Amino acid sequence: MARLKPIDRRNFLKSLSGAFLGLPALTRRGFAQTQPVAKRLVIFFSPNGTSHQYWRPTGTETNFRFGAGSILEPLSSHKSDLLILDGIDFHNATNHEGGMAAMLTGGGGTSTMTGGASVDQYIAAAVGQQSRFSSLEFGVHTSAWGGSTQTRMSYSTSGQMVPPDDNPDSCFRRLFGNVSQTDSERTRLMMRKQSIIDLVRGEVEDLKSRLGQIETNKLNLHLEAIRDMELNLNTSNEAPTTGCSVPMINSTARTANDSFPDVGRAQMDMLVAALACDMTKVASIQWSHTVSPTVFSWLGLSEGHHALSHIRDSNSAGILDFVATERWFAQQFAYLIDRLKTLPEPGGTGTMLENSVVIWTKEMGDPRMHDCLSVPFIIAGQGNGYFSTGRYLQYDHAPHQKLLVSLCQSMGLNNPTFGEPSFGTGALEHLRA
Repeated sequence: MARLKPIDRRNFLKSLSGAFLGLPALTRRGFAQTQPVAKRLVIFFSPNGTSHQYWRPTGTETNFRFGAGSILEPLSSHKSDLLILDGIDFHNATNHEGGMAAMLTGGGGTSTMTGGASVDQYIAAAVGQQSRFSSLEFGVHTSAWGGSTQTRMSYSTSGQMVPPDDNPDSCFRRLFGNVSQTDSERTRLMMRKQSIIDLVRGEVEDLKSRLGQIETNKLNLHLEAIRDMELNLNTSNEAPTTGCSVPMINSTARTANDSFPDVGRAQMDMLVAALACDMTKVASIQWSHTVSPTVFSWLGLSEGHHALSHIRDSNSAGILDFVATERWFAQQFAYLIDRLKTLPEPGGTGTMLENSVVIWTKEMGDPRMHDCLSVPFIIAGQGNGYFSTGRYLQYDHAPHQKLLVSLCQSMGLNNPTFGEPSFGTGALEHLRA
């Protein structure tokens, strides 16, 4: 690893004193000053709707269960960490492509408050500017059909797609550079670069003594930004304890159908590592895309996921095959929850899951009807106390734009609408109890 050149303190202080004076007021777009605020947002997508009969829990809001053989049964041990959201509709969106386009954007265009951005990118623009990455997009077999409305879910603005990276090797290099995956000292290679601020602390304090209060406040904000950048560039000496460590990624055929589980597991591991190392506050993992042709051969199946999603009730064996694929996705969601639940919050209290918002999204409700009614959503994590979990909530055709507003507000923003405002204003009721 290349060594850092010796720091020229005089030039650093000169650039520092000149830079902070030109800083604008550091505000977040529509940022609310209320607490609690979640520390991070994760979006988990799987395609082609669901079978409501096998997805819906039984019981009441706080006393519900996932039946034996049901889609959500693999999440049973995490019930207290979940919000199961039923009866949420995409208004003015139908079919696979329409649902995919509206799922995270709320159907917003350039003239709306959110400018056609997807909720992950809108939040990242507000909270991610001091992170190493404003957001990270991990993909699993999303790009065989190229980039289109069917294969993309994230947008920086209306029509401007943000593609996920399907290649774990590429993701690894972007996150961890030239750190060896097989070196037993791989974590240590990323540690203990001395802070520039620590090296010039005396000079900085002297500079502060000659400034007024407004200029001192600006300088402090600038120093915090530098410190955040340093923290995002280096892992901690306590990596094994905090969870900030370099994951081991196995080399596999990245695009072959049967590599789907291995690629997904590698991508989730890197997503968690990036969050634990505070490289970003917003991340997503996209499993395939709408109309996904993935064949779950590792489950002994031979038909593609999209074909199975359209099987009629009269074909009971086919329905159970589709349910098996959806249970597999539930197992992957459970794995992600497990990873975040076992890691302590870096520099804080509780676990990373307790301080995060992790949402499982889909682009359709009943795929056989090609509709976007009663689209299933599941939130995991309390968002640092923002959400009241352990509940099954049943809505009556609530617009999903209100759920997107809730995600924004859980991350500290205060925009009253998301996407097309005529479909819904304000946050989704009852999430905070």
